[in-house]
Amino acid sequence: MAICGIYNYYVKHTVISFEENPISMKEMESRILDISSVYPWLVLEEAGDLIGYAYVNKWKERTAYGFSVEQSIYLKQGHEGKGLGTTLLTRLLEEVKKTNIHAVIAGITLPNERSVALHEKAGFTKIAQFKEIGFKLNQWLDVGYWELLL
Repeated sequence: MAICGIYNYYVKHTVISFEENPISMKEMESRILDISSVYPWLVLEEAGDLIGYAYVNKWKERTAYGFSVEQSIYLKQGHEGKGLGTTLLTRLLEEVKKTNIHAVIAGITLPNERSVALHEKAGFTKIAQFKEIGFKLNQWLDVGYWELLL
């Protein structure tokens, strides 16, 4: 499954995902089914090759958060910087606006200038930054949060 390969690259080689162990195709399939049964999950193809995906998922478990989601975008290694993230995020937000969702949250491991620029271009505003909240690849990592109210 191409989605699993895209995601596992980030798990193994970057601090973008805080998962530290690659996930199996079975686990990825389960996650996709769970999320896509409730929220939008999009894929981006180029000449029949899956090169990216984006989705939203619940922000937190408590019911009062039911109108808020967290979004994620992943591009296949080597396809960054071509506007594909903008394409995915724009389309994802179009789909989310068709629902009763009020707030979309983006958590970004910092520094990540491309992701920050992508989200701010789409109208997201930085609302928080947690210092040294994660530890991966032998380093303490900050995470910033951006929000878009629909």
